[in-house]
Parts: sequence; structure tokens; C-alpha cells
Amino acid sequence: MVPRGAPRQQPWHCGKITPLVSAPETARAFWTVAHGRGEIRTETLAAVPGAGPDGDQVRVRALFSAISRGTEATVFSGRVPPSEYARMRAPFQAGEFPWPVKYGYASVGVVEQGPPALVGRTVFVLHPHQTRFVVPASAVTVVPDDVPPARAVLAANLETAVNGLWDGSPRIGDRLAVVGGGTVGCLVAWLAGRIAGCQVEIVDTNPTRADVARALGVGFVNAGDALEHGGSAFDLVFHASGSPAGLALALRIAGFESTVIELSWYGDRSVPLPLGEAFHARRLTIRSSQVGTLAAAQRARWNSARRMDLVMRLLADPALDRLITGECTFDALPDVMSRLASEPGDTLCQRVRY
Repeated sequence: MVPRGAPRQQPWHCGKITPLVSAPETARAFWTVAHGRGEIRTETLAAVPGAGPDGDQVRVRALFSAISRGTEATVFSGRVPPSEYARMRAPFQAGEFPWPVKYGYASVGVVEQGPPALVGRTVFVLHPHQTRFVVPASAVTVVPDDVPPARAVLAANLETAVNGLWDGSPRIGDRLAVVGGGTVGCLVAWLAGRIAGCQVEIVDTNPTRADVARALGVGFVNAGDALEHGGSAFDLVFHASGSPAGLALALRIAGFESTVIELSWYGDRSVPLPLGEAFHARRLTIRSSQVGTLAAAQRARWNSARRMDLVMRLLADPALDRLITGECTFDALPDVMSRLASEPGDTLCQRVRY
């Protein structure tokens, strides 16, 4: 019998010493493998080199992730145009478009291994849906103590909304419309509603968004009533419906010399626009906004890390919990993604629980 604490002897096998080799650790990850079809795959988890104070890698155990519905549905349906394969890569994407591809960018977890200052901390990472993963320590953002991990999955969408507000540059007292009450649209409206004197309306075809708008402290207008309600009087319009009809409506309700900030991404779809009619006479502007590059007005002083720190502070507001309207287990993700890509229903942010 080996005394407690005594060194173990190497086991003998056929007269030779067999070293004790631990099996490599594995993780499970969600992959899109064909048009409208996903699966969960098991893959080897990388070791964490340099786990001391100066280590530059961390291993994270996922608690929650979120589906960025518009973009991920486009990827899931194979609608990323070849010209955008490189630009559309997520930070820790594996595989290549159109598939098989591991894609996603909203994961919250706990650091299991890495520099002591990070071990045990809850962090947000722009990582695909996966049970555990290893990333550079510089890629994680510590979630503040006053932000629940379950809410922190909104960070990527809120970052997009912050950048959109920067691109739009609303002014005190402006009348603003947000066409499309999805997660990003609601977050834009919530941010704009905090600017002194601004009147903010969410414009959507789904009447259930009225309750969401109320919870966020902004107004709601049914899309069919938008022209009658506001005419062409909005100082600034954000479009986030992902629909060509929504963009056309955004142009119709924009006031003279106002700007429409386009937050939707259409993948490989062509989008017809009413650029005749009064578009030129009203001197309208359409400006794209995309989170991958900081807004020009902020670029000289801000970087992505500073922007994400701002996002984390903003996430302390419990009103944002109203935007998480669905939750599923990680194992259910293939079926849930298929449903959301074809019939999203009333779902805003779909959270995944690990």
C-alpha cells in the first residue's frame, strides 16, 4: 500500500515503464455545416501556456452566449457574399465561409486558468458558441460586479448600438426614429432616449414591441402609421430592421436634410431603394454604420477596448433584461438556430445557457 503523500511508482506493463499521460481536454462547439443546418462538435482544447502572472493566455468556461440573430442567420443560411469572406470573419472563427464554419461573438464565462488577476473573474469574449475555449488574455473584458453574467451577453449588440449613435451624432432635443425594434434597434433607442430632450420612437410592424419600448422609456409607432404619425419630420433616423421595406420607410419619414443611419446588413441580397420621388429634393443622406471600425468622430481618441469598457458600464441598467426574450440550452442550439433563421417570431435576444 502506498502511504498518503508518497510519490507514485510508474505502472509496469510488459516489463517497460509506461508514463502517465493525461488525455487532452476537449470542448464542444456549435458549427454551421450546411445551408440551414448546424451541429455540435467535440474538439481538442488547447493548453494554456504561461499561466503565471505574466501569462498571455486564459482558459474560459462558458456560462452564457447570445445569438446575434441578423448576422448569424445570414451565416447560417449561407448568404455571406464571397467578396466579404475576409471582412466577415469573427475574431475566433474557425472554418471558412460558407461552411463548415464556427461563428459567433457573444460569450460570457469564467476564467479557469491564466494570470492570477483573471482567474475566477467573469469575462466577456467575442467568441463563437463553445463550452470552453482558450484565448489571449487581451481578448477578454472583465464583467463588472454590478452586471449579471446573464445580461452581459448583450455586450456585442450594445457595442454596435454605441457605434451607431456615434455615427449618427444626435443632438440635444432631436426627434429620432429607430425603424426596426430588434435587439440592436432597441438598444439604439434606449441610448438615444437618455440624451436630454430627445424624443425617440421605435417603428416596427410587431405590436408587441410597444411593451418593450415602454420598458426602455421610449415611444412606439406601428410601421403602418409612421407616415401619418410623424410625416417627414424626424431629425435623424436609424434603420435596423434588416428589411428593404424598412429602409424605404426610414427614407420616407426622414426630415429635410436629415440622415438615415443604416445598421442592417443584407448579406448577398440586393436592396431596391426609392431614390426617385423626393429623395433628392429633400437632400437626404444614407450613411452606413458597422461596428468593426470605430466611428470617425471618435477614432482619434478611442479604441475597441475603451468602447467595450463603456459598454460594460452601460450594462448595469436592469431595464436591458427586457431585451432577453428567449433562452435555450447549448445542446438545443442547432434546432433553435434553425428556427430563428426561418421564423424568428417575437424573439429579441436569444440567450444560450451552458
